[in-house]
Amino acid sequence: MKGALSGLARATAVADGWRVTEDSEPRRDRRVFLLLWLLPLWLVVSSLVGLWIYLGRKSADEDDGRMRFATAVSETGLRDDVGKLLGFVGERHPASPAGVQGLNRAAAMIEGSLGAGNAGYRVERVAGPSLPAGRWPLLVVSVQGKEEDLPPLWVVAAYDARAGSPGAEANASGVASVLAAAQANASRLPARPVSFAFLPHGYGSDELRAEVAAIFQKRAGTASVVLVVESMGAGEKLLLSGSGEGRQVLGRVGDLGEVLDADAAPAEGQGGLFRDLFSRGLPAVRVATRPEVKGEESDDTPPDPALHAAATAALSALIQRLSDS
Repeated sequence: MKGALSGLARATAVADGWRVTEDSEPRRDRRVFLLLWLLPLWLVVSSLVGLWIYLGRKSADEDDGRMRFATAVSETGLRDDVGKLLGFVGERHPASPAGVQGLNRAAAMIEGSLGAGNAGYRVERVAGPSLPAGRWPLLVVSVQGKEEDLPPLWVVAAYDARAGSPGAEANASGVASVLAAAQANASRLPARPVSFAFLPHGYGSDELRAEVAAIFQKRAGTASVVLVVESMGAGEKLLLSGSGEGRQVLGRVGDLGEVLDADAAPAEGQGGLFRDLFSRGLPAVRVATRPEVKGEESDDTPPDPALHAAATAALSALIQRLSDS
């Protein structure tokens, strides 16, 4: 009888959402306990997901340039950068201990100028050719475009120099100009992506330049134009030369400079890095303010800051014109 009553009480209690133990102590159904556990767990998970989405959006904002710090092109900044490259950095080639040290210093200077502590770019290091004296990277920073599917515009400068030359126009002035242009465009959101690249061994042997060109081509992929910048201190106006696919740029130069040899490909023995990139089928355009520096030139005189600033401002304007079309 007692067992029957106990079973009846248990059945009635379960039907009402309660259970009765042998000593008649009621407790909630397991579903209630699961609910009590799942509710706080859901709150924790949803909070973490929300935080992840917020941080992802913040990171995207930083990547597209809204969190970067833009600096206008200035005579002072260019004079200081050229002075560092010719003075503190010095020789920049792998043929001597001083040149090796200079290459290391040049790469560090570029990273520091464009990195988080200054312009705010994320600096990408692409492994360069491996040499007994060391391995120097291709340094790349990028600005997102509104239309990410458009082929990017590339702006390139070699950060080394010929052995035995301080490399004022080949290529301290070019490096300083591309640094300044990258800093000036740091907070823009152009129509197409823009990437700035600093390459080692642009003034090295034919074999080294060819290897660097191949590495760059693999990294760049499809490019709308590759502006190869050097010798930027000889005048206010840009001098541009290119052929093949690069000719599309030459018609948009306008008042920013003068077009040279629009239909002529770079001849063998001329053009250096520009020729190597062009020979690989890239739409390369040489941007400078004078003809190529010859091997017999001393190339040790810093450019006039006013001329250098005017040419660099024209380069920055050309980048904006090409990236918004």
